[in-house]
Amino acid sequence: MAKKDAFIRLVDIKKDYVSAKITTKVIRGVSVTINYGEYISIMAPSGMGKTTLMHIIGLLDSISSGTYILNNEDVSSFKDKKASMIRNKIFGFVFQQFFLIDKATVMENVLLPTLYSKEKRDYVSAAKDILDTLGLSDRVYYKANELSGGQKQRVAIARALINNPECVLADEPTGNLDSQATEEVLKIFDRIHSDGKTIIMVTHDPQVAKRADKIIKMKDGLISEILSNDKPDKTYF
Repeated sequence: MAKKDAFIRLVDIKKDYVSAKITTKVIRGVSVTINYGEYISIMAPSGMGKTTLMHIIGLLDSISSGTYILNNEDVSSFKDKKASMIRNKIFGFVFQQFFLIDKATVMENVLLPTLYSKEKRDYVSAAKDILDTLGLSDRVYYKANELSGGQKQRVAIARALINNPECVLADEPTGNLDSQATEEVLKIFDRIHSDGKTIIMVTHDPQVAKRADKIIKMKDGLISEILSNDKPDKTYF
């Protein structure tokens, strides 16, 4: 699809959490469009709603109100089963904490998302190809707990790519890495983007955010600013 086509449209999205009769308003009315093939950073300090917004985009969390259009389909009220099917097909996830199974091999960790896939593919060969691209061909049968932090994150990226998703969602993917590993991982995201994938990355780090085409800044559960090439892009409001 053309890069200018709308992939994700959020219209007045709100998210409240209710606990012990206390309502916490986390997302207070977010409207934004993300196009196919864009590289987006969502940037804010902790507690401003950026991770919740990413979870909503990735169908990991539901919305309290508003409209979410994904691939021209209203997914706002999808039930868990249908949301899970779409999530596994369209999105790949990379998290700060890696979430690898320590005693499982690199290959076993990468293949985890394929357990829910109905496609008939040679996933082992695909996993080997991805791991080779990420410089991990010599670590395929290492246990996850035998890897460095940078290697673990590369395994997590390979896991995110194994189902050939349209979009990679990354939540603080460099947060637990040193500067060298951070640069290596960011170069991988650059390459994934150049291959045509949509990337949405949550970060609090301005230097990481600058790798993106656009930076969505959040404050108090709202979008405070959207920057394109370091300049405000008013067309998004």
